[in-house]
Amino acid sequence: MKYAAELVNVTKSFRNERVLKGITHSFEQGKIHGIMGYNGSGKTVMFKCICGFLQPDSGTVIVQGERIGKDRDFPRSAGIIIESPGFLPHLSGFANLKRLAAIRRKATDEQIQASIARVGLDPFSKKKTGQYSLGMRERLGIAQAIMEEPELLVLDEPFNGLDKRGAQDVCDLLEDLREKGRTILVAAHNIPEIAYLCDTICEMDGGVLTRVK
Repeated sequence: MKYAAELVNVTKSFRNERVLKGITHSFEQGKIHGIMGYNGSGKTVMFKCICGFLQPDSGTVIVQGERIGKDRDFPRSAGIIIESPGFLPHLSGFANLKRLAAIRRKATDEQIQASIARVGLDPFSKKKTGQYSLGMRERLGIAQAIMEEPELLVLDEPFNGLDKRGAQDVCDLLEDLREKGRTILVAAHNIPEIAYLCDTICEMDGGVLTRVK
């Protein structure tokens, strides 16, 4: 069995508050893994440790066979949405993603356009992201996460602001990516999408991760 991400006795504190309490868990490659938990439960902090945005106080984080913070600073191939996606409000969706794509130079214009269309937005629209609804920004954030065709997707609350149709579109997209061998970590509150979408479900409560499915 291959694992896309592994945490071994990971702890993290901020001042006097222990946010992650010795988490040990492995996320199998090629599956969708759901993390349920309310705000403040620790799931976002765990995701930030997996992505290299935070270093744990103790323990080991391994992503795609490499130790984060030791072998490399960030995962080799990951698409990430953590907290609210931030875009330049005076630019269109495509222009925003093109600027982001220029950092690594992995996504072509055609790939960017295809990713935007895949989440139900018009890649040729001139509408500025400052005029986007919350749901449109969430969709564009998902397009940003998938445009470089990463092996691992880490999505923190991707259903925020989406109506029923938007949530179904995201579920269809994630199922398609799973069929292509991608690994997806998705955090959300206890919502129906998590129940039928995910191969495994864990609950985060008070910094403790417990598998429930």
